[in-house]
Amino acid sequence: MRRRDFFKTTVAAGAALSLNFDGLQAALSGEAVAVEAAPDLVAVMGGEPEAMLDKALEALGGIGKYIKKGQKIVIKPNIGWDRTPELAGNTNPLLIKALVKRCLAAGASKVTVFDHTCDDWLKCYKSSGIEAAAKEAGAVVVPGNDEKYYKSVTIPGGVKIKEAKIHEALLEADAWINVPILKNHGGAKFSCAMKNLMGVVWDRRVFHSNDLQQCIADICTLQKKPALNIVDAYRMMHQNGPQGKSAADVATIKSLLASPDIVAIDTAALGLFNQVKKLDMAAVGHIGKGEALKLGSTNLDQLNIKRIRI
Repeated sequence: MRRRDFFKTTVAAGAALSLNFDGLQAALSGEAVAVEAAPDLVAVMGGEPEAMLDKALEALGGIGKYIKKGQKIVIKPNIGWDRTPELAGNTNPLLIKALVKRCLAAGASKVTVFDHTCDDWLKCYKSSGIEAAAKEAGAVVVPGNDEKYYKSVTIPGGVKIKEAKIHEALLEADAWINVPILKNHGGAKFSCAMKNLMGVVWDRRVFHSNDLQQCIADICTLQKKPALNIVDAYRMMHQNGPQGKSAADVATIKSLLASPDIVAIDTAALGLFNQVKKLDMAAVGHIGKGEALKLGSTNLDQLNIKRIRI
């Protein structure tokens, strides 16, 4: 991905950021070919979460392309922190609410929402607004705070991690949708679709003590991969992640990315991140390591990208 194409700007402390569409196009590689049929990745900008979700799903061929009638579906947001939506520590609750509705309207027999939180799970679920939003839309919200909810599985392509305990809700689901928020992360440098899989694992200490970047890539080789990745970039924490400290850490960029390719979507999301604060691909080692494990492509120039402005 060509770093010279990135649109660069600065953010005043505490100020919201409005990115222009030309900047988004540059961030997603100006030479990629936009097509109408079956895009590999969709980028939407300028709308509210529900409207951007609908545009993305429509461009991809509809939610029915990824889930089928009667299936049990898991939606996995980031709910890791006891933070309100304005601080961008967790996935936007309005996006989760809309996605639950779309899954149920498509005929899902059950939609389950969970995360293995870092802060107290009851506070995270409440402060994030996700528990209330998901339940209002018709989802079942389950905790991830106890080892009894997790079962050991092999990690087939893992380099550092060969086995992990994974939440039973995900293992029992027919399909699942990965819905991270794009943000800065002190340890991993960058938190998005690949990093969000750490929230399905019980013991994450091994990740931090045994090559975090490789371990993030390893867990993405889990046999049950997400049917779709949807990146919430309505608000983006560009510093002091993953918790954030104040509104000064947040930029409002009103964007959303969607793709079944977890490596491509993280590559594109890094392009968005770089519009606010420079972060080199080499610092986010798990993206390249994911490509090496054949989980997807970092070469956005070779992908069909659909860009939509609302």
